[in-house]
Amino acid sequence: MKKFISSILCASLLAATAVAQPITAGKHTRVQTVYGPIEGYQDGSIFTFKGIRYAKAERFMPPQNPDVVQELRQCKVYGPQAPQNESLRWNDRNSQTDYGFGNQFVTEQMDEKNCLVLNVWTPGINDGMKRPVFVWIHGGGYAGGSGHDLPCYEGRALAEAGGIVVVNLNHRLNILGYADLTGLGGKYSQSVNLGQQDIVKALEWVRDNIALFGGDPNEVTIGGQSGGGGKVSTLLAMPSAKGLFKRAIVQSGSTLRQALPENTRQFGIALAQELGLPATAEADFSKFTYEELNYAVNRLAQKGIRSGFSPVVDGTILPQHPFDPASPVSKDVPMLIGTDFNEFTFDISKDMTWQEAEAAVKKRMGEEQGTKFIAAFKKAYPKAEPKEMTYVDTGFRAGAVKQAAAKSAQGGAPAYLYLFTWKPESNALGASHGMELPFMLHNVSLQREMTGASASAYKFEKLISSIWLSFIKTGNPNVKGLPKWEPYNEQTGVTMILDNKSYPLQHHDRDLMKLSRSIW
Repeated sequence: MKKFISSILCASLLAATAVAQPITAGKHTRVQTVYGPIEGYQDGSIFTFKGIRYAKAERFMPPQNPDVVQELRQCKVYGPQAPQNESLRWNDRNSQTDYGFGNQFVTEQMDEKNCLVLNVWTPGINDGMKRPVFVWIHGGGYAGGSGHDLPCYEGRALAEAGGIVVVNLNHRLNILGYADLTGLGGKYSQSVNLGQQDIVKALEWVRDNIALFGGDPNEVTIGGQSGGGGKVSTLLAMPSAKGLFKRAIVQSGSTLRQALPENTRQFGIALAQELGLPATAEADFSKFTYEELNYAVNRLAQKGIRSGFSPVVDGTILPQHPFDPASPVSKDVPMLIGTDFNEFTFDISKDMTWQEAEAAVKKRMGEEQGTKFIAAFKKAYPKAEPKEMTYVDTGFRAGAVKQAAAKSAQGGAPAYLYLFTWKPESNALGASHGMELPFMLHNVSLQREMTGASASAYKFEKLISSIWLSFIKTGNPNVKGLPKWEPYNEQTGVTMILDNKSYPLQHHDRDLMKLSRSIW
């Protein structure tokens, strides 16, 4: 009971509106899902359900449908996170502000057996309405994070602002979700891409249940940032995910290629041997704790056998690289793709002269390459300040451009490309990794230390969230107050600059991208 009250109080305090709203629960907040009855709560105009079980799984085995239960389940607090080594926090990177990672609304809990859960925010339940559905997939690489890892992941405000259903979820991570054990054969023949298989299972739950929450299973958009963008990119090439979503958004995580089995299967064999198990299907990993598995991973790394936990092009679950070339699985899926201007530079406070900036670039890149980079940067951004040249991102941006080009070359649904350049006035974060999250999720108020919560931030929030909502509803990001935004193609190379004043550019940084490499 105490945990329930704590969660309700937090939800109330963190509501996107400053007006106090009543929170209620009871028969009017119950839904009879395919797997049994659940009860959430109503927060003002939005019905909220947290910690809904969408699947179950044994260790290193593919996910299965959850058990059907007859008793009423309370779904009012976030469910457990997948086991992970450390929540992603940025305090040590920039002392001027708390980026906000790890500030969960309830006490952090990790549970391997019960982490396959999702959360739903909706304007109505059991009402026969067919609202667009947005399924948000968290970042943290393939190793960490959860659906409630950032305060701004709260889906209430976006559901209310757009009249849509918002869903986010937890899934298995690191060794539990992305180890390749197929080299052991037998029962382990599908023990690969398990985290991705979990997400597909969550999308199947959405397909089978979301109509009860006032959502349209035929109008689902998936989206993710950072590692979540990598997961979305990978889902776009998975046959099992085909038809489970209609549109896709990739933010700072454009992924062209994934690992190959010839480089990943050896790890599963080595892991069994390191734990004293037979390197066959008879290996039983169930008796080891998560910590013991991690210790074994560390010992293998010291021997030169690295895990590299990530999706694998295994030939079945993931038949090909996601965007090398673009997979036919998602040819008809429109995409919104983009990055932030300086991504993983978290302190842009130091002013520089051009001489100082050019010296810094040449020191990092060498005289010849640095000279080319300086010329390309000045061509791409002729009005930029000198210091911007030292922290402009080229890796994530290059991946996004290549992904958009691959999508365009496919000749199917369009891809719209953006570059987020808005910088907060109150701190030195700049347009860093994830800066767009509070804006597109309509949650500037929940991430005040990150955005500064200035008047310009709230004004910008309305524009950015409206762009995302337009794409979620129609597959087209064009909205009032934004110049015409054309899909990306190799001829025009249109990128929409998203800032207090937004505008399109054509191949503006092509020369700069030629000097970079894709992070993903």
